Amino acid sequence: MAYAMATPKEHIEEIRRKMFFIGSEVINPLTKMVHRAVELLSAELYTKDVHFLMELIQNAEDNEYLEGVDPSLEFVITSRDITGTGAPATLLIFNNEKGFSAKNIESICDVGNSTKKGNRKSGYIGEKGIGFKSVFLISAQPCIFSNGYQIKFTEEPCPHCNLGYIVPDWVNEKPSLSDIQKLCGSGSKDLPTTTFVLPLKPDKIKRLSVREDNKDPLRNTVSAIAINSETNFVTRKNIDAESYTLHLAVNGDRNNKECNYYMWRQRFPVKQENKVERRMDVEEWVIILAFPNGERLRRGATSPGIYAFLPTEMVTNFPFIIQADFLLASSRENIVLDNKWNQGILSCVSSAFVNALISLVKMTEGAPVSSLPPMFRFDSSSYSQLNKDVREPIRAKLIEEDIVPSESCM
Repeated sequence: MAYAMATPKEHIEEIRRKMFFIGSEVINPLTKMVHRAVELLSAELYTKDVHFLMELIQNAEDNEYLEGVDPSLEFVITSRDITGTGAPATLLIFNNEKGFSAKNIESICDVGNSTKKGNRKSGYIGEKGIGFKSVFLISAQPCIFSNGYQIKFTEEPCPHCNLGYIVPDWVNEKPSLSDIQKLCGSGSKDLPTTTFVLPLKPDKIKRLSVREDNKDPLRNTVSAIAINSETNFVTRKNIDAESYTLHLAVNGDRNNKECNYYMWRQRFPVKQENKVERRMDVEEWVIILAFPNGERLRRGATSPGIYAFLPTEMVTNFPFIIQADFLLASSRENIVLDNKWNQGILSCVSSAFVNALISLVKMTEGAPVSSLPPMFRFDSSSYSQLNKDVREPIRAKLIEEDIVPSESCM
C-alpha cells in the first residue's frame, strides 16, 4: 500500500482516510470485530507484561543504521507527565537507527504486515508484525517520533471509526519535542532518530533501573553484564566454523565477578526438506554454542538454554546455551519443537557440539576429557523432543568418535 504524500502529517491523514475511512460516510461493519481481535492479541499474546521490552530490543537489533553509527538503545523512565495523560510515570526509548519509513508507518498501522519479512539471508530476530502491539500491556497511549512523524495510538476505539490500537493520530501538543529533548541523555542537541514515549498504566512497572547520574560513583546501584574482551579467535575453514573465548563481567559489582564462555559458531547449509515459507530466502543456519567456564553470571531464577537472538523461556538442563534462528511460538517464549525448520537446526547441534569439544580438547593444556567434566553434565531435559533431537545424538556421536567410553557417556 503506497500513498503519494508531501509530508509525514499528510501521510498520516491519508492512512486515516483510506485505511480506516475516517471522514467518510462509509462505515466498515468489521471494525468492532477487528478492534476486539487486536485487543485480545495485545493483551493475551504474552504471558509476561515485561515482554514488551524484549520486543523493543528485537526491533532495535533488526533496524538499519547509517554507516559509522554505533547502534544504541536507551531506556529512560520519568515521573513527569509529559504526555498530559495523567500517567504516574512515562517510559522513553531512544534509538539511533535510520528511522521509520513510510512503509514502516503503514506496517505499524496494520497487523501481521511486517516490513522485516524476507530481508535477511542468515536469519531474523523480529518478523511477526505484531510486536509493537505488546506495548499496550503497559501503556494506553504509546507515541512514536521518527523522521518527522509524531504519532500516537490509543487502546480506546477512535470516535471516528470505532477502532483502537492501530489507528494513528498526529501528536499536536503533548508530548513536545522540547520535553523529550530534556530527558534524552545522549548529550547531543538533536534527538536520536526514533523515540518511543510510553505513558505507563498505574499498575505497571513499579521500578525500572536504567541510568544513574551520581557525582559519587560509590552511590551507583545499577549493574549490568558487559563484554570485557574476546580472545583466542580461531577459524576453521574446513568446517566453516570459528571459536573464541568471551569474557563477561558485572559492571558496577565491587566483587569484580567474571565468567568466561567458550564460544563455538558454525554454519550449516539449510536442507531442502527443512525449508519453510517464512525462511525461503535463508541459505544457512548459524548455530552458536556457549559453554560456561566457571560459575555463570545469573540474572534471574533460571538460566535459559535456548536463544533465538534473545532468550526464550526454555531451560534445557544442557551444559551449554544454544543460539540459532529458531522459529518461535507467537508469544516468542518458546521455540516450536515440531516445526521442520527448527528440527533441521536441532539436527545440526550434535555435530556442532562434537566439533566444539574436539577443538576445545586440542587447545586445552593437558587436554584429555577429564579436564572438561562440566561439558558432560547432561541432565535429562524436561522437553522430550530435545532429548531425542539433541541429547541422544550427542551421546551417539561421542561414542562413535571414541571420545569417551560408552559406559561413562552422559
